[in-house]
Amino acid sequence: MSESGLLALVQWLSPSFPLGSFAWSQGLEWAIAEGHVSDRAALETWLGDLIDHGGLGIDAVLVARALDPGADHEGLAATARALAPTRERLAETEEQGAALSRTVAALTGQALPAAPLPVALGRAAAPLGLPAERVVALYLQSAASALVLAAVRFVPLGQTEGQAALAALAPRIEAAARRALETPLSGLGSAALGADMASAWHEDMEVRIFKS
Repeated sequence: MSESGLLALVQWLSPSFPLGSFAWSQGLEWAIAEGHVSDRAALETWLGDLIDHGGLGIDAVLVARALDPGADHEGLAATARALAPTRERLAETEEQGAALSRTVAALTGQALPAAPLPVALGRAAAPLGLPAERVVALYLQSAASALVLAAVRFVPLGQTEGQAALAALAPRIEAAARRALETPLSGLGSAALGADMASAWHEDMEVRIFKS
């Protein structure tokens, strides 16, 4: 494994990389406003379900398949768009994916057309020579970290509690990364209806600080 490749991936997934992740919450803002997520335990449950049964689990599989040799990235991008449950979730993955593709292309000279975020990340990371499980796990860690930050800002949740919640998710992130490597596109599915509905209801919130 190339250390330079690992450092590049960590940079792309860091909060300082210009993806605008801080502006999105995947419906978590609505869940907080309605009192469904009001403390660390509830946050861990919400994020764990997203990883195990919801959109983050789907993203993990899309990253894994985008890393496959000879992957059909255009087909994967179409699948990612079709699986977005709401207008806001589609905008979230499209805008962040376009930002990642644009910035990585400027840094590396790769030809990286815009694509939904998990596909964009998998396509950009494929030449780095990193183990696929490592790439998927770091993607999930980054996505969960962004949602933890949203909870820290809006619950509000203390910084230490937020980090404790993220640390507690590590085993589920590792397990999800392993599952993603073995899951074909035909095995994709989601059972986190509450999170999908939260994203839909977020669209009608009169006062909000996040875009999803």
